[in-house]
Amino acid sequence: MPSIAGKYQHYKNEDIDDYFSAVGVPFMGRKMMSMSSPLMEISIDGDTMTIKNSSLLRTVEHKFKLGEEYEEKMPNSIIKSVTTITNDSEMETKSVIPDTGAKCGRHYQFTDEECIVTLTHENASVSGKRYFRRVQ
Repeated sequence: MPSIAGKYQHYKNEDIDDYFSAVGVPFMGRKMMSMSSPLMEISIDGDTMTIKNSSLLRTVEHKFKLGEEYEEKMPNSIIKSVTTITNDSEMETKSVIPDTGAKCGRHYQFTDEECIVTLTHENASVSGKRYFRRVQ
């Protein structure tokens, strides 16, 4: 059974530019996010989780209680999110963009070797995937 907590280094994307384009991310922002290779660190302390993404461009850290709504600051807005652990190897974040009411989310699939994050948005016909290798 894989652990959710740990450090993960980004190593590839799948359909990420198409996904970001469909949700309205400007060209330069899409290119910068597509080319970034963040280190994702996930820690769990009881019912509190911290997810930290660090890259050369910026570091973003969200600390929240599992199952409770929290705010995520994005470059152009703030979204309302709820993260739950769905089973021993999966986690899901469901979000709403208050300005538009659009629903989006992230599904995390964990193995002993990696974490695959699938990005969804109701306005996107394609999901974007980000692949992260587990590091020690």
